[in-house]
Amino acid sequence: MSLVWTLIATFLYAEIAIVLLLVLPIASPYRWQKFFKSRFLAMLGRQAQMYFFLLLGVLVLFLLEAIREMRKYSHHDHEGEVHLNVEMQHSMRLFRAQRNFYISGFSIFLTLVIRRLITLISAQACLLAQSEASLKQAKSASDAARNLMKQSTETGKEAQEDKTLEELSSLRTRVQELTASLNKEQKDKESMKSQSESLNKEYDRLTEEYSKLQKKVNISGGNKDD
Repeated sequence: MSLVWTLIATFLYAEIAIVLLLVLPIASPYRWQKFFKSRFLAMLGRQAQMYFFLLLGVLVLFLLEAIREMRKYSHHDHEGEVHLNVEMQHSMRLFRAQRNFYISGFSIFLTLVIRRLITLISAQACLLAQSEASLKQAKSASDAARNLMKQSTETGKEAQEDKTLEELSSLRTRVQELTASLNKEQKDKESMKSQSESLNKEYDRLTEEYSKLQKKVNISGGNKDD
């Protein structure tokens, strides 16, 4: 194998390793995203498009060269006498062309696969970040709504308590007014009772005096008849 095809084969093996690293659950999309956005890759990313198409163009050229060699050694004329060594060399060159075709073809295929995997992993990391941000916003909104409901409930309880306190205060005032009115009536009743007792005493005294005067009048009348 020539040096160029050795380098292409090494590149193919490196691509296989990269694909395995990207496919296997070795690191999360966040870590891959951080790795893709590192300073070194950021410096390369400025010209990554150019490098990608340049590499792809080189691999396509080697693929076309392998196809040309395959077609060249596939149309070998087996008629006539051909030396065994020449036939073996021809078969060996055909096998080498086929090998180069597969190496370059798989290299191109894995290059496209790696590019697509990097794009998908970056998109997945962005979607995960957006979903986490949406979950945090939803959680904060839910907490805010819960706090508002709690505050409104507490406000309602406070208003109910204030209303109850006002009713109790009005009832106490009413009780005090009724108690004062009852005390006044009791005092009036006691004063009327005392007045009634004094009137009874006065009536008894006057009745007694009247009886005394009546007796005196009767006595004086009897004396005049004698």
